[in-house]
Amino acid sequence: MIITVKNKHTLQIDDFQFKCSVGKKGIADNKKEGDQKTPKGNYRIGDLYFRSDRLSKPKTRLKCIKIKDHMAWCDDINYTKKYNKLITISDKIKHERLKRIDQKYDLLIPIKYNFERPIPGLGSCIFIHLTRDYKPTEGCIALSQKDFLIMLKIIKKNSIIKIL
Repeated sequence: MIITVKNKHTLQIDDFQFKCSVGKKGIADNKKEGDQKTPKGNYRIGDLYFRSDRLSKPKTRLKCIKIKDHMAWCDDINYTKKYNKLITISDKIKHERLKRIDQKYDLLIPIKYNFERPIPGLGSCIFIHLTRDYKPTEGCIALSQKDFLIMLKIIKKNSIIKIL
């Protein structure tokens, strides 16, 4: 199953087309930490993380992980071993908190960009997450909750996301 981000406004899976948003500075080959670009290329996807205090467990073939208070994703270039990985929140390590006040991370899927052997500074925390207004992201891909839930029913754990 291929998830294709065709341009900065369209995510397609088979015959389904969804409105989406991408990074403020568009889609690019030369991704760097904090540059507000969505990385161009083909990537595997991770497990589904969801807020069980706000949503029921979605229908999906992905492994579902409940987001807990202590969960974060490391974006600190000074912590090579933890960079671009799920971590427990620490005041010493720069991170992206998964349990947010807003709804953006009520559902999220990590895109496995710079993932297997992450190189600090090449970009981290690239997710498919929620949006209410389709404003550009910091480099992620964002969908409405309704479309995200439809996508979850279609995709599989071995699905690839192709960002053009």
